[in-house]
Amino acid sequence: VQLQASGGGLVQTGGSLRLSCAASGLHVSYAMAWFRQAPGKEREFVAYWGWRGTTTHYADSVSGRSGISRIYANNTLLLQMNSLKPEDTAVYYCAARTSALGTTNQAMYTYWGQGTLVTVSS
Repeated sequence: VQLQASGGGLVQTGGSLRLSCAASGLHVSYAMAWFRQAPGKEREFVAYWGWRGTTTHYADSVSGRSGISRIYANNTLLLQMNSLKPEDTAVYYCAARTSALGTTNQAMYTYWGQGTLVTVSS
């Protein structure tokens, strides 16, 4: 299984970005998620997509201004982020687990992408 994250970049406060994670060799029923790690901080949960999209969950910090989705045709996980804030600056990682059940616990994810950097300028 390989996960390839992309879509990061530099954006101004209030802007938007869409992150993508292309999964190869991953069963489409397996849950996927986004995590992020800000400079000097521990990696934290952002959002997950589980049970073929019937369950999604967001961290409070991004809820209401983010949307997670998945394109099954090419097994790509997306994260649309709007109204970005400087505190959203982080390396964003996509992850997948060998279960259809999503979880916020990063230890439960087996596969990880390399990360994509999002920088939000004030």
